[in-house]
Amino acid sequence: MIVTTEQLFEHAYGNYAVGAYNINNLEQTVGLFRGNLGKSQSNDDPVDPATSAPFILQISRGARAYTDKRFLEAMIRTADEVFPEAIFAVHLDHGTEEACYDCIDSGFYSSVMIDASDKELAKNIEITRRVVDRAHEKGIVVEAELGRLGGVEEDVVGSVCLTDPGEAVEFVEKSGCDSLAVAIGTSHGAYKFAGSQSLHLDVLESIQQVLPEGFPLVMHGSSSVPKEWVDRINNAGGKLKGASGVDENQYLPAARLGVCKVNIDTDGRLVWCTIHRESFRDNPENFDLRPPGKLFMPAYAQYIAHKNRKLGSAGQLESVRKTIKPRPMVAPVSSAT
Repeated sequence: MIVTTEQLFEHAYGNYAVGAYNINNLEQTVGLFRGNLGKSQSNDDPVDPATSAPFILQISRGARAYTDKRFLEAMIRTADEVFPEAIFAVHLDHGTEEACYDCIDSGFYSSVMIDASDKELAKNIEITRRVVDRAHEKGIVVEAELGRLGGVEEDVVGSVCLTDPGEAVEFVEKSGCDSLAVAIGTSHGAYKFAGSQSLHLDVLESIQQVLPEGFPLVMHGSSSVPKEWVDRINNAGGKLKGASGVDENQYLPAARLGVCKVNIDTDGRLVWCTIHRESFRDNPENFDLRPPGKLFMPAYAQYIAHKNRKLGSAGQLESVRKTIKPRPMVAPVSSAT
């Protein structure tokens, strides 16, 4: 069941955060849906209510351009049929104005993110306002970003600039955005922190206090990059020395300060590459692409279930189901969308 992020955030606000996971291919899609339903090896496994969770499926511009965006859309439509118990939003991650309009006009996405955070405040507001007006006409919600994250992920490159609470008030009022991604110390990629650095929860609290009550905030660059997975990939030939991420124990404190959406992309790549490196290392005679995929899907499902427990969203699926209505699935269009 595809819903809007707005519906998910209303249920989550102040209590837990919804995991927002980027996907690029079939195996990630299957693992993501199984993990959020508490399934293990098979699509036919019963749903585990203790770990099942609503989620946000994110598609980046890089994923849309990797082959043809219609392949991803077709996989998601199919997953919605194969896993009818799932409740999720389909979200464009880090969209340009052009990409946002493309997704809005496709009728497929329930949420888009316009990222004009590299612009001056007035220009960021101007661009975001245009996207908001166009999206709201079609019942689509809009995430925007204020402040800048460090690191590199696909074509997103940034240097850290924490979000100013005073600017956040002006931005939300003038842009009309439905949620705001804030910079509180996270960064893109696998090298987020060094030493004892952590999230600036004081900045987050200041932003929450000045925005309208219940206004949802978003944390980008929030993969945890676990040491055990870094060690595994390095032992299988990888070179990720010193990689580190966000402490998972900070997810819930952030959620209690208004963070309703936590973006996790790097971790999915880490699990994918680790499983595949290990598989080919341990079975060098193999030239079949399916055995690594069969190992990856349950491993990723288990990792998603773990993330949801840390986010506090595990076990929330049925409660969410009672409060929301499905967003109609739009039929595929004949042209590239």
